[in-house]
Amino acid sequence: MDTHDTSDHRALFRRMADPDFYPHPAAPVTSVETHISKVFLAGDYVYKIKKPLNLGFLDFTTLEKRAYFCDREIFLNRRLAADVYLDVVAITCQNGTYRLGGEGPAVEYAVKMRRLADTCAMKYLLRSGRIDNPQIQDLAQKLAAFYGQPAGDPLQDRQAEFDIIAGNCAENFNQTRNYTGRLLDPDLFSSVQDLTMDFLQQHRLLFFNRMDENRFQDCHGDLRTGHVYFTDRGIRIIDCIEFNDRFRHQDVASDLGFLAMDMEFMGYRQLAATLISACARVTRDPGIYGMIDFYKSYRAVVRLKVDCIRHDEPDVTETVKDKLAVKIKRHLMLARHYARCASRPRLWVVCGMPASGKSTLARELGGLCMARVISSDRVRREMFGPASETAENIAFETDIYSRDATRGTYDKMLETAAWEIRKGGSVILDATFSARVFRRQVVRLAETTDAGLLFIECVLPDARLKKRLKDRETQAVESDARLTHFEFFKKNYEPLTEISEPGHIEVNTENSIQACVDAVLSGNYRNTQPDES
Repeated sequence: MDTHDTSDHRALFRRMADPDFYPHPAAPVTSVETHISKVFLAGDYVYKIKKPLNLGFLDFTTLEKRAYFCDREIFLNRRLAADVYLDVVAITCQNGTYRLGGEGPAVEYAVKMRRLADTCAMKYLLRSGRIDNPQIQDLAQKLAAFYGQPAGDPLQDRQAEFDIIAGNCAENFNQTRNYTGRLLDPDLFSSVQDLTMDFLQQHRLLFFNRMDENRFQDCHGDLRTGHVYFTDRGIRIIDCIEFNDRFRHQDVASDLGFLAMDMEFMGYRQLAATLISACARVTRDPGIYGMIDFYKSYRAVVRLKVDCIRHDEPDVTETVKDKLAVKIKRHLMLARHYARCASRPRLWVVCGMPASGKSTLARELGGLCMARVISSDRVRREMFGPASETAENIAFETDIYSRDATRGTYDKMLETAAWEIRKGGSVILDATFSARVFRRQVVRLAETTDAGLLFIECVLPDARLKKRLKDRETQAVESDARLTHFEFFKKNYEPLTEISEPGHIEVNTENSIQACVDAVLSGNYRNTQPDES
């Protein structure tokens, strides 16, 4: 049985379906089949057999290879479920009878696991309404501890690692292209492929930054709701990828993206967003938001590829084929949505009263999102030079702050933003945007360029604003706004009542810059995900 002798495996599988095959109470024995394995649930234990397949991304064609990957499965999965993965057991055959253990050479190997109750699976708990924020927070802590383990040697060649990511994406498309026109809509498929490869081409530095920040780890690789269990002994996560290291050595955002995508596929969008927000917070990784949609699209393609392979296996019934076809279609639609979200340029307006922390927040967001920050203070000085009076003596609506100068400043900001967006870049506008007329211009720009628009309004109590303005008397700042100008700005600030959620987020900048960034990125992320179904 060290080749593709599926007839021998069918005989073995018939034997393993018999409770008498096992040295412990096993009745009734049930089985589950995937595209790469056959799993037998026998009493308190589970036995997994690897199929003798070569699918390109895995090779189980010899007994020696299957034995090796059984050992790897035990070793790797004990990281997240040590008490579940028990041993690799040999299967022997004497006089035509298969035995678990027994005398003589092994003809097959099985991974022996402790059986976990189906009712503890995250998939079951979600459907029964028993997963809420507390369980999601616990899961985020579990994953943060896992991703926080020593990563081994740092990446020596960022380009080589990037090439692996691009190669994995290309492999997915190459291995599923033959299903277009039959199981996959050709136009949707081509759109996902084009958006994915364009993102890789345009955002290479985002991947490099993730590597430099040590966000690439030896992860799980197949993190889905069916592999997460909430047991009375704690959270257990099973079935990591053992058959191909390049599917496991990856950005933690790819691991989390798989679980979030799976939750959203099931219809639990808000809980998925809560999971990503919690993980970003506890791992101190706000950069995850810039990558998560790309990786969710990648993972949706992985799932449809697996289902396409399974669909065409000879033992699959027509009923199962129909169910797989529905899943394939939905995963392709999700992949397209995520790919568009990842690739779409952002146009973010960081606005609010002077001294509300706009520029600090804009700079922080610009660095994290690799977006160009366009500041009204800087643009105004480039256009008109410095004011003729000292900051305290400036009368706003005169000199470089005249209405014409202000209008020209905003026009120049939007012209520069339009040029950047049309190149495919994202932009953060840093200005008070106190007048509705200027905000309407931004809305029109977003509509004509199809950019993702978000108004981020920095808010503070008046007393705090006044103190910050007063402190500027002894500080070097770009803005000329001072305490003497507070009442003028307060009177002329037109509330953002015309910009409703989800396009408007208020941020209390009394909080830390990290908390403000998290509020913006998590809020924006929640508002760009697919509707619950």
